[in-house]
Amino acid sequence: MTRYQTPKSLAVLLRARMHPDLVAPGPPPSPVPAPDPATPSAASVRHWLQASVSAASPASAALDRFSNGYRSLDRGGRREILRSLVADYDVPRARVRDLMRQYMSVAAAGGEELPGVAGEEEGSGGSASALYRMERGLREALRPKYAVFLEAMNAQPGGLKLLAIIRADLLGLLGEDNSPALRALDGYLKEKLVTWLSPAALTLHQITWDDPASLLEKIVAYEAVHPIRNLIDLKRRLGVGRRCFGYFHPAIPGEPLIFIEVALLKDTATSIQEVLWDDPPTPECEARCALFYSISSTQPGLSGINLGKFLLKRVIDMLTRDMSSVQIFATLSPIPGFMQWLLSKLAYQIKLAEVELQDGNLSEGASSTFRESILLPEEERMIHDAVEQVDGKSEIELLQDILKSSQWVKSDKLSAALKSPLLRLCARYLTREKKRGKALDSVANFHLQNGAMIERINWMADQSEKGIQQSGGIMVNYVYRLENIEEYALSYLGTGLVHTSPSLFQYIEPMDT
Repeated sequence: MTRYQTPKSLAVLLRARMHPDLVAPGPPPSPVPAPDPATPSAASVRHWLQASVSAASPASAALDRFSNGYRSLDRGGRREILRSLVADYDVPRARVRDLMRQYMSVAAAGGEELPGVAGEEEGSGGSASALYRMERGLREALRPKYAVFLEAMNAQPGGLKLLAIIRADLLGLLGEDNSPALRALDGYLKEKLVTWLSPAALTLHQITWDDPASLLEKIVAYEAVHPIRNLIDLKRRLGVGRRCFGYFHPAIPGEPLIFIEVALLKDTATSIQEVLWDDPPTPECEARCALFYSISSTQPGLSGINLGKFLLKRVIDMLTRDMSSVQIFATLSPIPGFMQWLLSKLAYQIKLAEVELQDGNLSEGASSTFRESILLPEEERMIHDAVEQVDGKSEIELLQDILKSSQWVKSDKLSAALKSPLLRLCARYLTREKKRGKALDSVANFHLQNGAMIERINWMADQSEKGIQQSGGIMVNYVYRLENIEEYALSYLGTGLVHTSPSLFQYIEPMDT
């Protein structure tokens, strides 16, 4: 056997099906096997659901049959079960209305003036006791019938994983049918998952090459930011100068709920290429920076549950304790929404210009209230000069055409012309574009609400096809300054304030003039 062909290497290689020239595919949203005539029907699964919901303490056998049956269903069958869950086992509203009428009747008779625990007036205790009983009854009645089933399933071996699968299927269904009943089920299930997956119930584990092949296979499969290309890549990410930490729950053994990859470097990296291909790596005794370059969740059904926040803080605490030389805690992060936002902005401005031209009702030199100058005059000139065939198009039309092709990165002339406007617009996107008062970019929102600041944006930091399509190759460094984490998190969550380093002023200031 060669150096990398140990039994474990072969196991990971065969099970993960990696190839040096291929990117490992990400996991499907939820494992749905192909329909098999021998598997249980949706009607059978509904029967086991009814047996589980109707019992005050659902039997393990019924829960197991439901679990196995649900997993065997195709997407259509699963959605039939989810619709049955909200249609047949929601809040019993008829009972709630009856209890409310009784409650209002007693309250109207004077029972709303509840006496204190001591010194009750004679004759008033009966009304007060009735109101307390009715309030308790109302609280119980307002719980959906499926609550007992979900809680019993969580206590069942393998039940927590099934609930994560159910929520992943539910999120998919909500994308097509955003009904109040389905939203209520999702809200209730998410609330329970937050409780069941509290940080106190999770175990932090450093993942190394010595871990079982089955675990390493999952790291390869679930890596969502920078795909692991081959065994050498995997071994490098778990070797000297690197760390990988995962959060594990005892109910889902051998599978991290979320994991984070860390590079130990002399300084903050400005491109993902230098992180992934740092060979030989920085000696750990010389490392001053812990760079978080990938955070991946393994369970789509846990979307919206911020386990990453707690994992990040635990890892920072551990590295601070174990590596005194490390003083900088930073990320090298993608900007997944930038190019989509920019292309949408360009298309909107181009459409406005076309409408104004067709209407012809604006005086010369005037423009619509919604028109804005996306490019600065110098940027317009550079783009115009870099394009060989202008064909009478405006500069933003030229920019739109260039970005849509994604071949511009192969031209030094086009790359040089686009560098200034793309960096400036990216800074605007990260610091100014908001949704409900928070950063429009999902990765930015994640780090800013955790107390990070925007340190630097980096040109051509991710030259992969995905990086060019998502953000024009730009990546961003967020920095966690330990003395400011709480202050920055509170100000961002309270007012939407985005903290930035002075290095971004060169891009932000022109937008204020």
